[in-house]
Amino acid sequence: MVANNDFVMTIEDDDQNINIVEEEEELENDVTVEEKTQPESETNSSKKKRKAEDKKKEKKEKKKAKTTTTTKKNDNDFDSGFTFAIDGGGSAGPNHAWDFTAAKSMLKEAQPNSVPRTDIDAIIEKKRQEAKAAKKKKASKKSNGDEDAFVDDDDEDLALDGFGAGAVDNEQNNEEEDDDDDDESDTDDESASDMDQDNESDGGVEKSAEAEEARKRAYFASEEENQTEAHESFTSMNLSRPILKGLANVGFIKPTEIQERTIPIALLGKDICGGAVTGSGKTAAFIVPILERLLYRPRQTAATRVLILCPTRELAAQVHSVAAKLGGYTDITFCLCVGGLNLKRQEAELKNKPDVVVATPGRLIDHVRNSAGFALDTCEILVMDEADRMLEDGFAEELGEIVEACPKSRQTMLFSATMTDNVDQLIRMSLNHPTRLFVDRSNQAASRLVQEFVRIRAHKEADRSAVLVALCRRTFKSRTIVFFKSKAAAHQMKILFGLLGLNAGELHGNLTQEQRLEALERFRDHKVDFLMATDLAARGLDIKGIDVVINYNMPNQFAQYLHRVGRTARAGRNGRSVTLVGESDRKMLKMAIKSAAAGSQVKNRVVPAESIQKYKKKVEKLTPQIEEILQEEKEERALRNAEMQLQKGENMIKHSSDIYSRPARTWFKTNKEKKQTKKGSR
Repeated sequence: MVANNDFVMTIEDDDQNINIVEEEEELENDVTVEEKTQPESETNSSKKKRKAEDKKKEKKEKKKAKTTTTTKKNDNDFDSGFTFAIDGGGSAGPNHAWDFTAAKSMLKEAQPNSVPRTDIDAIIEKKRQEAKAAKKKKASKKSNGDEDAFVDDDDEDLALDGFGAGAVDNEQNNEEEDDDDDDESDTDDESASDMDQDNESDGGVEKSAEAEEARKRAYFASEEENQTEAHESFTSMNLSRPILKGLANVGFIKPTEIQERTIPIALLGKDICGGAVTGSGKTAAFIVPILERLLYRPRQTAATRVLILCPTRELAAQVHSVAAKLGGYTDITFCLCVGGLNLKRQEAELKNKPDVVVATPGRLIDHVRNSAGFALDTCEILVMDEADRMLEDGFAEELGEIVEACPKSRQTMLFSATMTDNVDQLIRMSLNHPTRLFVDRSNQAASRLVQEFVRIRAHKEADRSAVLVALCRRTFKSRTIVFFKSKAAAHQMKILFGLLGLNAGELHGNLTQEQRLEALERFRDHKVDFLMATDLAARGLDIKGIDVVINYNMPNQFAQYLHRVGRTARAGRNGRSVTLVGESDRKMLKMAIKSAAAGSQVKNRVVPAESIQKYKKKVEKLTPQIEEILQEEKEERALRNAEMQLQKGENMIKHSSDIYSRPARTWFKTNKEKKQTKKGSR
């Protein structure tokens, strides 16, 4: 375990990181590495021999490829005894399970007379060109000439380990912060003594805890019922061949622990409350038994038998994509119902009674109340992904409406990385003697995650943007996602990165669904190096290739921190998180350190003061341009809204009879009740 006040290891002392960085530099500079490895004294004859050997290897590889293609032609020749690797839950090869093809095909069709949206990238590029032109004019007047404001050729070299960037040894760093750490430890001792006194004075706390444990034992199924046989592969679970072929097609390997324990119990039809760390394969854990059970469904009449709820649109699209690929060799039908997509097309698909519906709560209730011929009275399985978020107050009323519409005899499964076993919250879901499957601690980060923390002192809060730019310019130059608390902060930082010449995208609630999907796909395909996101992208999304997660602010809830850093180090891969920690975040920092898994690394990162001052000056110079871009964007948005209102009025005049003949869409709450709930939440 990690101590409360000290970090386990400094970046400078990490030999493993040195090797990682050296490998990355070798991958980036393949040509130079090969040239370095060649001996200087190599003769022409040895080069010819090596070329001849390389040609022989190529011929052998071509022969192997031909033999493998001939064996793949026979679809019926399926190897039922295929084995899996150790990590599990991941995907191998190009057939990764994550894409938004189905969601993009359901985007709203653009109207021919619609006003084009403001392209923020075009505005940023225009400002950059204007600034460059101004620079050239000044350079022509001056004999010396200035450097380009947006190209930093004078960036400092990285530290020897590649990730240090001026890291200070832990002992030296502690000398500067001895006073603060001593004060912190003193306050901790005082608070601990106060807590001991409170526990002695209040003997009812232990009794209430014992009563709560007794409630849990009575509510959940016994641990003996949860015990299942060990499975080395999916074939030992007696799954059907189409399901096994779907798993092999996606590239899923040896089942993870949550899959190994969940699938046999889910096939029995029992209610499940499951929790495991992020990236452990929870999605496949509930999709595989669902597909297996649907293979034996009655086919005389079509009916919607499975409902999967997700808190965000992107997560629902991802679950739909995984389910469709795993069930690609079956006749099971799927439907995606989320906001921002074509409503009429969703209604048409729901009329055909798809077997599985993946939806967000709001859009699902809309279809239940307003789409003709669609109901949940035939639902046999209800699944909630990221269930702890769905059980919060924000989704409480919507969730109650959905639960009432489903039959009571259904099977219910709840999954999340931070799943709670609070009986009062789970009672709302009408679970029937559920099985509790908590594979890992609910408050623990992944074992292969390296957690780093950058201290932001109280009088240095204004330097956060400069620290972030320094990290991204010097050290983490690609495959990095940055989390912010607000949509405005993410948007402004995207503009700042664009002015600095950094290729960045953004993902938050102010974007259209098309823009959100496009940003995710561009980041997935490495067309964008940085993704500025809010907590919209913090839950469930399995984007391949995220190496680093940076928290611009420490979130208010520790569960949200775990979900953020869980975007990397998934499915047994390595990952790194960097969090900017202020003075008010000490409590969350201690919780994060305690959450580190055994054997994982927690480090203190120090960014050199010279680099912070350098980039702070650049940020201050670019502040007027950022304000100009925001103002120009605001004016274009207002103009676009005015033109849209004009088009709406014209359509109302031309097609008033058709518009007023449509039935009004209803909701389970009135407008007054909506306003009251909003006021209460504030």
